Amino acid sequence: MFVSSDATILHADLDAFYASVEQRDDPRLRGRPVIVGGGVVLACSYEAKARGVRSAMGGRQAHRLCPDAIVVPPRMAAYTAASRAVFEIFRQTTPLVEGLSIDEAFLDVGGLRRLSGPPADIAARLRRAVRERVGLPITVGVARTKFLAKVASGVAKPDGLLVVAPDRELAFLHPLAVERLWGVGPVTAAKLRERRILTVGQVARLGEATLVSLLGAGAGRHLHALAHNRDPRPVQVGRRRSSMGAQHALGREPHSPDDLDAILAGLVDRVTRRMRAADRTGRTVMLRLRFADYTRATRSHSLVKPTAQTAPLLAAARALLRTALPELETRGVTLIGVSVGNLDEGHEQPPLPFGRDPGADLDAAMDAVRDRFGSAALTRAVLLGRDPGLEMPRLPD
Repeated sequence: MFVSSDATILHADLDAFYASVEQRDDPRLRGRPVIVGGGVVLACSYEAKARGVRSAMGGRQAHRLCPDAIVVPPRMAAYTAASRAVFEIFRQTTPLVEGLSIDEAFLDVGGLRRLSGPPADIAARLRRAVRERVGLPITVGVARTKFLAKVASGVAKPDGLLVVAPDRELAFLHPLAVERLWGVGPVTAAKLRERRILTVGQVARLGEATLVSLLGAGAGRHLHALAHNRDPRPVQVGRRRSSMGAQHALGREPHSPDDLDAILAGLVDRVTRRMRAADRTGRTVMLRLRFADYTRATRSHSLVKPTAQTAPLLAAARALLRTALPELETRGVTLIGVSVGNLDEGHEQPPLPFGRDPGADLDAAMDAVRDRFGSAALTRAVLLGRDPGLEMPRLPD
C-alpha cells in the first residue's frame, strides 16, 4: 500500500462537540463549566473537564466534582445540523474525506499543494472556516499517516493545530504515554505498566516477538507497527460502516434483570430498524457493557446466516446478557450497548411463514409495521413508560 512521504493527512476533531454547540448557542454558558445530560454525563465542556468531570460519569459524581456546573439537556437536532455544516466545509476542502463520527474525520490533501498550498496552510484555513461559519472550535493534526494525524490532534487539543514533520515522527511519538497507541485500553495498559513499559518508545524497543508473547499475535503485531508509525491505510471515501450499534447509559443505581432485558430489546429494535433501512444484514452480535468502576467488557456471538430480522438478533443478544448477569449483579452496570457486525450488502431471504414460531411471528410483524409507519407507530409492552435512552446523531451509512 502506498503511503505518502509528506505529511498530507489531516485528522480534524471538533472540541467537546455537544458542549461547544451549547456554549455557541447560549452566550451565558461561555467560559463556564457545562454538562450535557443529567443522570449520566453525555458530554462536558473543557471548563468542567478541568474539574475532573468526564463523559459517561454519573450525574451525582459530576455534581460533587463541579457543583457550579450548568446542566443542560441534549439537543440532538442541533448537533446533527452543526455536524452537517462542518462536513460540508470538509468536502469543500478536499474530496477525500473519511468520516469517523459526527465530529471527526480524516482528510487527504496530498494532491492540493499547487491549488491550495501546503497542508499546514490548508489545515489553518479549515479551522478558521469552521470557527467563522459554524462557530465551533476544532483541532487538526497533520501527519504522514492516519494514526499519527489522530495522535497529533489529541496532543494539540483543545482548539489547536499540530503538524508532525516526516523527519520528526518518532521523536514526537516515542515520548508519549502508551495509551496514545490505538488499541491500548485499561487492560493492555495495565499489562504494559506492570512491566514498567510506560511510553511508546519503550514499546518500540521491545521487539515484535516480545509484544506477541505478552499481548497475543494480533495485538502484539498491531502495537509494534504503530510504535514505529507503520500505518498504510489510505483515507477512504464512501466506505460503508462495518457494524451498526446503539447504547443506553444508565445511572449507578441497581437494575433488575427485567429492566436490563427491556433496555436490551429496545436497543436491538433500534439497530435492526437501521439495518433494514440501509439494506444491510449482519451475523455477529456484540454486547458491550460498562461496569460501575468504568471498566468495560465485550461479548459476541455469530449466527449461521446474516439477517436484519429482530427475533434472531435479539435472541443472541439476550443469551449474551444472561451469561453476564452474575457479574453485573456484583459489579453494577452503567451502560449497555449492542452492535451487529460482519454486515453484508443486499436483501436476505424472507422470514419463515407465520405459524412456525409465535415469538418470531410477533417480532416480524412489529418489524413490518415500524418499517412502514415509523418507530413511534408500535412499541413493545415492556418498554411502555420506560426511558428509551437517547438516539445519538450518526453519520449516514
